[in-house]
Amino acid sequence: MVLTLGGTLKPIQKSAKLANVLYDIRGPIMDAARHMEDEGQKIIKLNLGNLAVFGFDAPEEIQQDMIRNLPNSAGYSDSKGIFAARKAVMHETQKQGVAGVTLDDIYLGNGASELITMATNALLDNGDELLLPMPDYPLWTAATSLSGGTPVHYLCDEANDWMPNLDDIRAKITPRTKGIVVINPNNPTGVLYSDALLKSIVDIAREHGLVILADEVYDKVLYDGVKHTALASLSTDVLTLTFNSLSKSYRSCGYRAGWMIVSGDKKNATDYIEGLNMLSNMKLCSNVPGQWAIQTALGGYQSINDLVCEGGRLRRQRDLAYELITAIPGVSCVKPQAALYMFPKLDPKVYPIEDDRQFFLELLKETRVMLVQGSGFNWKQPDHFRIVFLPHEDDLREAIGRIAKFLESYRKSHGTQNVQVENTLASQVAIKLVAARA
Repeated sequence: MVLTLGGTLKPIQKSAKLANVLYDIRGPIMDAARHMEDEGQKIIKLNLGNLAVFGFDAPEEIQQDMIRNLPNSAGYSDSKGIFAARKAVMHETQKQGVAGVTLDDIYLGNGASELITMATNALLDNGDELLLPMPDYPLWTAATSLSGGTPVHYLCDEANDWMPNLDDIRAKITPRTKGIVVINPNNPTGVLYSDALLKSIVDIAREHGLVILADEVYDKVLYDGVKHTALASLSTDVLTLTFNSLSKSYRSCGYRAGWMIVSGDKKNATDYIEGLNMLSNMKLCSNVPGQWAIQTALGGYQSINDLVCEGGRLRRQRDLAYELITAIPGVSCVKPQAALYMFPKLDPKVYPIEDDRQFFLELLKETRVMLVQGSGFNWKQPDHFRIVFLPHEDDLREAIGRIAKFLESYRKSHGTQNVQVENTLASQVAIKLVAARA
């Protein structure tokens, strides 16, 4: 697009603030997939945790509550959200053991994404640093950059079940570091952090005066009987912002209903909280029909438990996807304990990939299966990808079967079919699990 100014043509360019914004879960590969669909090709989309398209419907009582309250939803609500929904969130914090949360500490938004952007905008000045996990959910890196901050990625260690590396966190703290982001349960790896690890992160935040931003949107999507600990429950003196939503646990992505909770040392953060209130007022309110669903969701029957228990659909699909993925030569994976994803590794000796985006674009064109490459989650090496295990079992078998054939063809074309597979911790775990089943 061009703009005429005094007879000269001046190109209209995007803001320089977008230079570090990466959002490949809806990026070039998705654009290519859309073009293929326009040509009549059917794409299996394993790029996005969009539950509805795979037959995971929102609980009927949530739908009914929204319908009943539509007549009361035409006007603006309080900028922080309706009373009933915030009260329900407050009760949820009490169940989680988070101390000192009042109604004023709760902000409702159009999903957790909007609130994440609001929190980073209020926190960061130009040049301020925010510690983010690597791999990350790319929204966090994008929001940090758009807020004028500098994203600094700390390493999560695959050899240690993807736990954050505490030494790396400490090494990357500078006088400009304002906070640390913790995604638990984790996206994209699907792991659940141990209480000991969480307590260590709290200790680091306390020592350096950092704000903790806890992304816990998958806190109810848990397998194998594991328990989630709310990070905010581990301290009363460290300012903690917790983000959650209806999108995943309640299969309500499109309702755009999320919440943010401020806890810990609020007295020392009055100016920051004033900033949050200013931004909350600027957006007037989040969508009101979605807000009405929150009370019913949090207080009603937790149907997610039926999906993640032994024999539940999500549990079965996780197990199947893990078994099929790790059966492919040169592919290893830490088995996810939570969430909707796994983050397999392609052994670089077997798959000498230089550009992972181009690699998975070629995979899409040949297999009609859409995945997200590891660099889309700010992983620095071209050797990982995220897979969503939401499709029905037959569709999962079909999709991963196509991936396996593509990888087999790649090994043959690059002469790596006979290369000894890297004996990583993840592959050792896979071998043990297969042996246990036998």
